[in-house]
Amino acid sequence: MVVLVTGANGQLGQALQAIAPDYNEVSFYFAGSGEADITDKETLEAIFARLKPAFCINAAAYTAVDKAESEPEIAHAVNVTGARNLAEVCKANHTTLIHISTDFVFDGQKNSPYTEEDPTNPTGVYGLTKRQGEIEIENILPEHFIVRTSWLYSEYGNNFMKTMIRLAGERDAISVVNDQKGTPTNANDLAEALVSIILSGVRNYGIYHYSNEGVATWYDFAKKIFGIQKIAIDLRPIPTSAYPTPAKRPEYSVLDKGKIKKVFGLDIKAWEEAI
Repeated sequence: MVVLVTGANGQLGQALQAIAPDYNEVSFYFAGSGEADITDKETLEAIFARLKPAFCINAAAYTAVDKAESEPEIAHAVNVTGARNLAEVCKANHTTLIHISTDFVFDGQKNSPYTEEDPTNPTGVYGLTKRQGEIEIENILPEHFIVRTSWLYSEYGNNFMKTMIRLAGERDAISVVNDQKGTPTNANDLAEALVSIILSGVRNYGIYHYSNEGVATWYDFAKKIFGIQKIAIDLRPIPTSAYPTPAKRPEYSVLDKGKIKKVFGLDIKAWEEAI
């Protein structure tokens, strides 16, 4: 079974590369943006014609949340046009698409975990373009799994965990937001979940939520990181208002994983364990 992974050099792409040798029944093909630019439909058509993948995991995305506010055209090109291109090429090649989306499609005004049926209401360019990408896929390709995740981190790429460890080596004190609630998600766990979906044989297409279990603030996340790393630092909780950013973050973006656990029988770790 051939599985094409776009965005191969990002966090999730690298996590998938790390576990690929464990799955002999899958022939993974990893394509970075240089080889598979999802904004270039002709390039995608050539790759699909050559590989004839049964599945495509789209881990390619414009994810610079704040920068998207000043680069909406670039965010739209990757997150919307790119998603549409993939959906059209997957349809032409009878390929099932697994598309990664985000908790930022919600406005964060709820105070209980978001289900797949909850109305979306993104508050910034990043979340808006990711939601528009979802809609493109839903309108074009029936054979799709859209998997929304949150607060992704790993040993790969740039992420909150690596930033905290780096800053701890440069400063005596760090202030971290303590009034935004969500769930940190280990990219390695997400990678395993995506392969489980492929190998399950279950084809209940649609939108699913996946993150690790539990609830944390960014401050909680940082505190846990420093505790595991045995880093002694003056960690200070601050409100969002004390750390203004170009893009508004959801105050609450915990995802309900009931659907993905029931349909695919997944056992999901608590975020504290996954870390």
